[in-house]
Amino acid sequence: MNMVKKITKEEKKQIVSSIQEYFEMERGEEIGSIAAEQLLDFFMKELGPYIYNQGIRDAKGMVEEKVMNLEEDILSLERPVGRKLY
Repeated sequence: MNMVKKITKEEKKQIVSSIQEYFEMERGEEIGSIAAEQLLDFFMKELGPYIYNQGIRDAKGMVEEKVMNLEEDILSLERPVGRKLY
């Protein structure tokens, strides 16, 4: 799965620009847009699945929490049954 294809051209352009800025500011090196795109492609391929899977785990946890709260809310609507003896 190539996750780079899932980002827009504008997003890719912005990320490539950020990579170039990072190299210039942090490493004192200039890299071209092709090198920055290749680096982006490499990291998306290598790190993308880890980041994606963590997002899935986070979403699963959030849904589980919401379902638990919904269950509690529904159960709180129950009415007592049977006769009350006074």
